[in-house]
Amino acid sequence: MTRIVLLTTGGTIACTTDESGALRPTVSGTELLDAVRDHLPHELSAVDLVRLDSSAITLADIDGLVTSVQEALASPDVDGVVVTHGTDSMEDTAFALDCFHADDRPVVFTGAQRAFDHPSSDGPGNLIDAVRLAADPLARRQGVLIAFGGWTIPARGAAKRHTTELDGFISTVPRESRRPAPVPAAPLADIHVPVLAAWPGADRQLVDAAVASGARGLVIEALGSGNIGPGMGAGVADALDAGVPVVITSRVPSGEIILAYGGDGGGATLGSKGAVGAGHLRAGQARMALVVALATGRDVRELLL
Repeated sequence: MTRIVLLTTGGTIACTTDESGALRPTVSGTELLDAVRDHLPHELSAVDLVRLDSSAITLADIDGLVTSVQEALASPDVDGVVVTHGTDSMEDTAFALDCFHADDRPVVFTGAQRAFDHPSSDGPGNLIDAVRLAADPLARRQGVLIAFGGWTIPARGAAKRHTTELDGFISTVPRESRRPAPVPAAPLADIHVPVLAAWPGADRQLVDAAVASGARGLVIEALGSGNIGPGMGAGVADALDAGVPVVITSRVPSGEIILAYGGDGGGATLGSKGAVGAGHLRAGQARMALVVALATGRDVRELLL
């Protein structure tokens, strides 16, 4: 019988409504599995790691999840791992795991847009799909995947596209993109990489504050294909001159980041000083790529798509 391990971290899939009407993660992994066991002819076990809204998940929590996935797959009897996770930062955590995931066996993330106690919760259906995918031999050697809303999406390039619709995730990368080779796992906790959003006329204040706070790197969510105004551009240029690595992405939902424009904040100008375009990755995953690169001593370009 196929054996699947469920690792839980909280999120909407595990939420119930409290007396004030607020959603809080209260449901255990065993309870999640009990709701779907009759639909799954697999040997299922659950390990509760944390019980958080995913907006609260830290790099230390991700380190713990990486370790737990490796421990689960240390058993040759395990055929795959499913991770339940909140949708707010699912793409970030799934990307981080994929950077380190060298095992052929699948790791599949899933979650929900509607709480466990919602009369039409999408959680059970997503969990069933995720377990089936993790048990499918065709999912081997595919890296980390997301099963959500009836879709299977590679972790790298995944992005939450809608706050409430049930098919909440898309991929921002071309289908022909190749998954970069995984790197050996390293601790991510305490690597400070903020994401700074640009806007027309933005000055350098946020950049200077981030550098002064000890940021190890910066991700700039730029305009268009990777441009910022001259004020913010001057701050980024000084950060690059000081040896702070910078990855530039865009607030545009999809498309490749092309550092082509001149001017004080143009992508080409910053690229000439060492800034790196994020490829097809958006801010959350670009940040995780830079965090992993700093943790492992790799060139961030090895981790981008």
